[in-house]
Amino acid sequence: MGVVLVGAQWGDEGKGKMTDFLAAQADIVVRYQGGANAGHTIVISGVEHKLNLIPSGILAGKMSVIAHGMMVDPRLLIDELERMEAAGCNASLLRISDAAHLIMPYHKILDVEEERLRGVNSLGTTGRGIGPASRDKAARWGIRVSDLLRPESFVEKVHVQLRRVNPLLEKIYGVDPLDPEAISREYLEYSEHLRPHVCDTILLLNRSMEQGASVLFEGAQGTMLDLDMGTYPYVTSSNPTSGGVCTGTGVPPTRLSQVIGIAKAYTTRVGDGPFPTELQDHTGDLLRQRGNEYGTATGRPRRCGWLDSVVLRHSVRVNGLDGICLTKIDVLSGMEKIKVADSYACNDAVIDEFPLDQGAFADCHPEYIELAGWDEDISRVRRFADLPGAVRNYVRTVGELAGAPVTHLSVGPGREQTLELEPILRLR
Repeated sequence: MGVVLVGAQWGDEGKGKMTDFLAAQADIVVRYQGGANAGHTIVISGVEHKLNLIPSGILAGKMSVIAHGMMVDPRLLIDELERMEAAGCNASLLRISDAAHLIMPYHKILDVEEERLRGVNSLGTTGRGIGPASRDKAARWGIRVSDLLRPESFVEKVHVQLRRVNPLLEKIYGVDPLDPEAISREYLEYSEHLRPHVCDTILLLNRSMEQGASVLFEGAQGTMLDLDMGTYPYVTSSNPTSGGVCTGTGVPPTRLSQVIGIAKAYTTRVGDGPFPTELQDHTGDLLRQRGNEYGTATGRPRRCGWLDSVVLRHSVRVNGLDGICLTKIDVLSGMEKIKVADSYACNDAVIDEFPLDQGAFADCHPEYIELAGWDEDISRVRRFADLPGAVRNYVRTVGELAGAPVTHLSVGPGREQTLELEPILRLR
C-alpha cells in the first residue's frame, strides 16, 4: 500500500518530522518532486538533522528513493549523503532514479540572473537552479542521471548545452561563459559516488508494492506552491500535490490508499506573493521567534500569520486529504486569543473558497473567527484528552473548517512529541 504526505500550506509545515514518525511502519520512503530548494528538519533524541534531497526515511533505516520527479544537484547530494553516514545512517539504503534530471551549474546562474531581471516582480526563488532545470526538462534539453553514467554521451551533451547557454549568459546577463570541459570533469567525478545507488526506480517501486511492500511518499514544498494549483506565479516548478506522486514516481493512483496533509497550527510562507493572513506586527515576530521560522534550505526568515482555513479547504479538495497532521501547536501557547481565517472579503463580496485568479487573491482580506488561547506548556502532553480544553477546541475547529479530521498533532519537534488522535493512518 502507499500513503502520501503532502504539505497543505506554503511548505515548511513539518513534513520531514511526520515522515520520520511514520517511517517505522514503512518499507520504503520516496521523495517524488522538488530538489534542494526544499528542506526537512528532523529532531531525534535532541539531535537536529537537516535534509534537502535524501528522503527522511534514511534516518529510520529504511530504503529511501529519490524518484525521477526530483531535480538532483549531485554535489549537494554527495555532501548530504556524507553527513548522513557521519550520523550513523546506512548509505547503501539510498536509491536514485536513472531518469531524474540533473541540476547543472548554468541552471543556478540562470536562476539568480533571471530573478534579478524580474526586479520588483521577483518570485523569491532559492537560487538553487530548480526552475531553469525544470524548463530544460520540459523543453527536452535536460541531462539525466543516466547520462552521467555514460561519460562520452555526457560530455557531448554538456558541449551542446553550453553552445546554447553561453551566448545567453554573455549577451543577456553579462556573465562569463562556462567551460564545458571543466564541468564535465567535475560531474564525472560525482558519477563514481552516485553510480552504486542508481537504478530504475519505477520498476523498483512497482515490483516492491506488488510483493506487498508499504511505501511512504514524501512531498516537498506545499499545495499553495504547486505549479498548477498554487499561488502562480509565486510557486515552485513542480507539483507537490498528491497528483505529483504518480507523475513523479511512475506508481499508478490505484496503488495509493491514503493522503495526509501536513499543516502548521498557524501559517508561514517564504518568498514573495500574496499571503492574506500575514502578520507584520509583534504577533508575527513572536510566531517567527518561537517557531524558529527560518528556511532549512536557505535560512531566510519566513513570513508568519494566523491559520487560514480557506487555504486548508483548497488543500483538502485538490489532494483528496483523508486527514490532517497539525504541527507546532505548542508555539501558540501563551496567547490570550487566537484567530483563524474562515473566509475572505474580496471586491465587496465574502468568499470562502480559494480563487485561482491571483489578481483576485491579491485583493482578498481575511475574515477571522476568534478562539480562546491557553497558557499551559503542552510540549510534554502525550494524550489528546490531557490537553487543555482550549487546545482541544482549537484542533476540532480547524478540522471542521478544513473539512477533514485532524488525525495527528505535534506538540514539539521530537519524534515522541506526536499525538495520534484518530487511527486513520496505517502502513501495515
